[in-house]
Amino acid sequence: MSVFTPVERPELEDFLQRFELGRLIDYSGIAGGTENSNFFVATERGEYVLTLVERGPIAELPFFIQLLDRLQQAGLPVPYALRDRSAIALHRLNDRPALLQPRLPGRHIDTPDASHCQAVGQTLARLHDATATSGLLRPSDRGLAWMTTETRALLERCEPRARATLHAMLPVLDRLRQQRPILPEAVLHGDLFRDNVLFDGHHLTGIIDFYNAFSGWTLYDVAICVNDWCLADEGGLDERRTEALLAGYASHRRFTPLEAEHWPDLLRLAALRFWLSRQLAADHHAEHSGVLIKEPAHFQRLLEAHGTIAVGLPLAL
Repeated sequence: MSVFTPVERPELEDFLQRFELGRLIDYSGIAGGTENSNFFVATERGEYVLTLVERGPIAELPFFIQLLDRLQQAGLPVPYALRDRSAIALHRLNDRPALLQPRLPGRHIDTPDASHCQAVGQTLARLHDATATSGLLRPSDRGLAWMTTETRALLERCEPRARATLHAMLPVLDRLRQQRPILPEAVLHGDLFRDNVLFDGHHLTGIIDFYNAFSGWTLYDVAICVNDWCLADEGGLDERRTEALLAGYASHRRFTPLEAEHWPDLLRLAALRFWLSRQLAADHHAEHSGVLIKEPAHFQRLLEAHGTIAVGLPLAL
């Protein structure tokens, strides 16, 4: 179970006294997280998710609260922070920043079909629409400069096949850093994998875990999403589901010719970013029992498969 900071029942009961939520009925740690401690909490008034933030400076948490407020006001199904009796959203519990949010209905989809992918694309476009003019800004702590540094570090200790793949990405990183293309930007989710989306049947009911959100190219967010939702069993991307996700997105936000030109590079960039971050997490938690370690080599294989990109962006004629 991926809970880094445990919470005892008396501690949680005392914390909940700040809210108008009634008596605590039950709670449990949520497995699967790699950065924060999360708990399901049931009270007399409903079901909630408690997050203890383990990573990142507390100074940035108001950004996430404002972001989720903005998305909730735009009608998106997101877990906005609940205010206590004093209208305070950000708290502390066991020496960690703590947020209490409504638990959204639905479940994760392990094997998405084209209709799930289309819904994800549509919702991601709505998210970008809501944040493009919000005035909210947050630089990524895992952007191009970070990727360049970590790629060079990994090159020094990886096996030959991985080394060749990483070497091929260095010119891509240099080109994007030195000649940054003028692509549409907004606040991105940054981690819209299957385990961060909830469905009830084919109806998308929730988007969760915005703690990797940052300002950047909207196309990069699309690439991150495609790289998880549209994987083929034999490797690479499944064309039908990729086309469905891209069509869903384009039905709300049209892609530009310049985005189409940079699509292959951003698919590769998104694969590299999660290869590097998973490798760092695996190295850091190698001796920590009970922490979910996600396989770095998965994104190495995906980056290798992205040598050829079969599905381009749909462009309006």
